[in-house]
Amino acid sequence: MSSAASDLSRKLARNAEDVCRHYLRAGRRVGNYWIVGDALGSPGRSLYVRLDGPEYGKGAAGKWTDAATGEHGDLLDLIGLNRGHVGFTETLDEARSFLSVPKPALDYDPNEPRAPRGSCRAARRLFAASRPIAGTLAESYLRTRGITGVRTERWLRFHPRCWYRADVDDAPGTPSSFPALVSAVTDNDGQITGVHRTWLNAATCKKADIVTPRRAMGDLLGHGVRFGTAKPVMAAGEGLETILSLRMPLPALPMIACLSSTHLAAIVWPKPLRRLYVVRDADGAGTSAWGTLVERGAGNGIEILPLVPPTGIDFNDALLTLGREALAAAIKRQLVPDDADRFLMSAA
Repeated sequence: MSSAASDLSRKLARNAEDVCRHYLRAGRRVGNYWIVGDALGSPGRSLYVRLDGPEYGKGAAGKWTDAATGEHGDLLDLIGLNRGHVGFTETLDEARSFLSVPKPALDYDPNEPRAPRGSCRAARRLFAASRPIAGTLAESYLRTRGITGVRTERWLRFHPRCWYRADVDDAPGTPSSFPALVSAVTDNDGQITGVHRTWLNAATCKKADIVTPRRAMGDLLGHGVRFGTAKPVMAAGEGLETILSLRMPLPALPMIACLSSTHLAAIVWPKPLRRLYVVRDADGAGTSAWGTLVERGAGNGIEILPLVPPTGIDFNDALLTLGREALAAAIKRQLVPDDADRFLMSAA
């Protein structure tokens, strides 16, 4: 999130009850929460917004969760869903209007000189030019993979015409751009160091029919696509969809998709980390990464534990085969009991 967006989010949180009374009028205050049916403001009790608390971390004001869908976020995310915005810019403009804050200069300048191909700056430029995932082909694609509730994930975006450099083995006449799921690779300080792209076929909601439908660029070693805030207990693995699939039964467990076995083995430890669940891939590279992480963890006081898909090749196969609840039950025995109680979906 840009500094301007973060500032708007904090200002909204300081006025959380006023925001809720304006956008979620069918709800009501119960203790320190605003209770309502959903992000559209329907009557009910599934969605709750914290009205008071610190600006950051656990218990922060403005944070909300929809117990029925698993969606969560801050008040910017809530306003975007409530108003049905397609682009994040619309949400920022709406928030500024509510708060009577003037509109600043654009963070993204389409006339900025082209950044060097594959550089961190090129990655940041692509991510800035992309839009939030809600209501896009990227969200629909992930839904076909059994992955839902991702529209508030900060580091997932969609680009309708993402440039693709054809491989020598691609068919003649392969287009130079496709719609794409764009995922930001960040370091432990939240700085974007790269992006991962999954090019898509708009007609089928599947990956584009090209030789390399997934590519990453930028400074990737040791970093990854992050979901949730770093905590003492986390999970890490290689593939983006593998990690997103694992988050379906473990929505509260922070995770990192490192994008390859080499990058997984070289992960830079987040400062709070004390126990890391590593998604094991059944191949030589995955076994090598596992051994490296166990050795590194032992030298840094970090407990390394494996997570193995109970069926299929990976956790996405397992999610599609078993479903979310059955997958939660199947992996429960692989977790430390306290972690299972804290992080597994309540239905497990």
